[in-house]
Amino acid sequence: PAGQLVVRRRELPPRYNRSEAGLCGCVAVQRRRRRHRHISDTMSSFSSEERAAPFTLEYRVFIKNEKGQYISPFHDVPIYADKDVFHMVVEVPRWSNAKMEIATKDPLNPIKQDVKKGKLRYVANLFPYKGYIWNYGAIPQTWEDPGHSDEHTGCCGDNDPIDVCEIGSKVCARGEIIRVKVLGILAMIDEGETDWKVIAINVDDPDAANYHDISDVERLKPGYLEATVDWFRRYKVPDGKPENEFAFNAEFKNKEFAVDIIKNTHDYWKALVTKKTDGKGISCMNTTVSESPFKCDPDAAKAIVDALPPPCESACALPMDVDKWFHHQKN
Repeated sequence: PAGQLVVRRRELPPRYNRSEAGLCGCVAVQRRRRRHRHISDTMSSFSSEERAAPFTLEYRVFIKNEKGQYISPFHDVPIYADKDVFHMVVEVPRWSNAKMEIATKDPLNPIKQDVKKGKLRYVANLFPYKGYIWNYGAIPQTWEDPGHSDEHTGCCGDNDPIDVCEIGSKVCARGEIIRVKVLGILAMIDEGETDWKVIAINVDDPDAANYHDISDVERLKPGYLEATVDWFRRYKVPDGKPENEFAFNAEFKNKEFAVDIIKNTHDYWKALVTKKTDGKGISCMNTTVSESPFKCDPDAAKAIVDALPPPCESACALPMDVDKWFHHQKN
């Protein structure tokens, strides 16, 4: 009727599982959108391709270059995107729980879900946090050498690329390669190993121009750094493990310090990929590092992926307890 407001109900897309809507926002739909975003994103020369279904043991996310050739996110994505700008490989989108990571021992190092005692790993919702509280990932072409005792922590590296917590407003996609501005760093000690946590912001974030150092995070995002320490300190407690410890009394170091640490881990990576250091099981297969004895041609890389299960459009299926809150008294 004239003058009457007509409200049309918005139907959910096919395969949208209502019971999982709050948890993963319909991964099947997000995945379709993600493909289009990567293809149309003129700011990035990288794209991602999923194999098998998410939240299964077989699930993998492979990275491709601008030619559509498969590459390693560990070894082939350059550490630098520009002067004073680093690349970041997004492993875990903010607010999600599945513990995804670069598979350092698999050929081409795809992203896969971590497994503990045969079970897929999910981080608990440690009250008041929901999953990861930043976009979480790694800086490529870096490596925390387990054979090197860090001068600041007195502990050896954790055998992985250096971790990054990206604090921008956008929730990134798993497998997305973004450009970040480094702001500072936290020295976590994880079960006796050095596990640096870089704090950074996406250069395409609307507020990125306001962030230059760790003090800007303290000023513009009050409470975020304190929450970050609290999250890392306690996130393993629900699994029955003790709280993590930190060097420097859990104080964040500034940008200059952080960049120096990143450069050191880049040097350790160079030694790894050129076989000057024994990686002890790490796959250094790559397609771009000319001085590396592990370099292969694109056809060999394609053969690795072609042997795996095809992409799966099935709806997400997550354990019922992934949404559960975990309440723990702080020490």
